Amino acid sequence: MVKKSIALLGATGSIGTSALAVAEEQNVSIVLATAQKNYSSLLQKAYQHHIPCLIFTGIEDKELQTKLKSENPDKRIYFGEAELLKAIANENYDIALNAIAGSAGLRYSYAILQNNKTLALANKESLIMGGHILTKMLAGKPILPVDSELSALFQAIGNHPAEEIRFLHLTASGGIFRDLPFEDFNQISPQQALKNPNWTMGTKVTLDSATMFNKALEAMETHWLFNQPYSKIKAVIHPQSIIHSLVEFIDGSFLAQMSMPDMKLPILYALSYPQRVESQLVETDLMSLPPLTFQEIDPQRYPLFYLGLEAAKAGGIYPTVINSAVEAVSVLFLQNKIPYLKMFDLVKKALDEQEPILDPDLETILQINAQTYQKVLQYVI
Repeated sequence: MVKKSIALLGATGSIGTSALAVAEEQNVSIVLATAQKNYSSLLQKAYQHHIPCLIFTGIEDKELQTKLKSENPDKRIYFGEAELLKAIANENYDIALNAIAGSAGLRYSYAILQNNKTLALANKESLIMGGHILTKMLAGKPILPVDSELSALFQAIGNHPAEEIRFLHLTASGGIFRDLPFEDFNQISPQQALKNPNWTMGTKVTLDSATMFNKALEAMETHWLFNQPYSKIKAVIHPQSIIHSLVEFIDGSFLAQMSMPDMKLPILYALSYPQRVESQLVETDLMSLPPLTFQEIDPQRYPLFYLGLEAAKAGGIYPTVINSAVEAVSVLFLQNKIPYLKMFDLVKKALDEQEPILDPDLETILQINAQTYQKVLQYVI
């Protein structure tokens, strides 16, 4: 791999951990890494991977801040969103990998592009909430998708122009409940929902996979990344998660990207782009693969997927509202405050109550995002 330096935002999550494994194998330099509050994990990774600059966005305790600085004098340690924004502007790196979970990632993606840096993106919310803003800031550089399905489309499309594409097909595992009888959905527990049959992911992404809301989010990302209308974006359940997405061209040909399900591959491709580099991190044995099958997405089983598509097509502020509402109902469900099926009802209520805003700016997006989150939490008080 051509020698590159990386700023890794969200180093202690599942994407961050995989990114560090890729960086170690490829001898990539990590110059900056962040976490919210998990200082023990980030410090361990910092010493293991020789990361000089660490930023904690969620530690406000002044005594703890002083303690961490005094105990680690050979590291530059900072705290808070403002310091991270300053580091994004001032640190010397080639690529910033934004793996921060949730809506907080949008402001950092904006700052990365504002400072003319290459953005490798694992934070879905950046494009879902602010795609109309970020895509105007690219200055000829692509956003490098790290999500497995979006990376698969990116690889399969290659240099083909948009007019040669008939459909983009996103694949989905179907989550843990793809075969659960629908009459049992009222008894679904948080513990059940946080199991995924194929992928190891964070809590929010695993739950979004169970509801299939994540596929609606990926449809929104696909729309902005590849400048395609929603009429040309489809999704299908592929239980084996071997084919990560497919591009259907106007001549009837399909190109698919295939591998064992492992986030290290899309991370590797983003960090090495436009090259391909040798790696032993993920290997796929064709002879050991199961039969590859596909099935339609059931509207009764996955109503949040279809509601997400409605919000996507409505555009404006509605993708922000539905994303924030789902974040809130996910918390309520995981805290056993609402049943699984109630999540859809509360999300739809939030959408129905929102007045349209056609072209929201960044501050309006962040304001409506915070307001929606708090409003949905208060639905059950």
